[in-house]
Amino acid sequence: RRVLFRSGTGSTANFFIDALGEIRHRIKGAVASSESTAARLAARGITVFDLNQIDQIPVYVDGADEIDHSGAMIKGSGGALTREKIVASVAEKFICIADQSKLVDVLGKYPLPVEVIPMAAASVTRALKQLGADPVLRLRDGSPYRTDNHGYILDLGGLHINDPKTLEQQINQLAGVVSVGLFALKGASVCLLGTEQGVRHIQY
Repeated sequence: RRVLFRSGTGSTANFFIDALGEIRHRIKGAVASSESTAARLAARGITVFDLNQIDQIPVYVDGADEIDHSGAMIKGSGGALTREKIVASVAEKFICIADQSKLVDVLGKYPLPVEVIPMAAASVTRALKQLGADPVLRLRDGSPYRTDNHGYILDLGGLHINDPKTLEQQINQLAGVVSVGLFALKGASVCLLGTEQGVRHIQY
């Protein structure tokens, strides 16, 4: 009986949580990286642990907005990128579950989310424009969208990410950035890709 990590807020991840509920007796519990995911896990009868209670996480299972052939990903459309990245950093293995439309040659067609401290939104926007991005402040009902950490999100368009590891480091170094939804320095270990021919297993 081991703690299994499940994170994210996407539809693919929700299917995984529902299936996980069917075998909840085989696992000790899970760690969630968003409040909505924690609620869904609990509703399926799965014990939810705080990350500070856990010494080791064998596996992290989550979806992606895009994934390339090296296992680098864009994540964060659900707004949980920072907590997802924290838990991914301590997991032994990252398993990405996605449909075939998410596999791309070059990342960047999907907007890249960046979580920022609210007071730094304008200064980070200017810095990101200098990197060639087109940042747009994410809104909800006409007001800035707030993450579970009370940060803002800038969604970056106009990118053609040929070197995701370098770009991840560049954005992480900007003052006011909490995290960036590029998972390249520590990308996926495995991708289970849903295709018309069945599940394709990609090892990185």
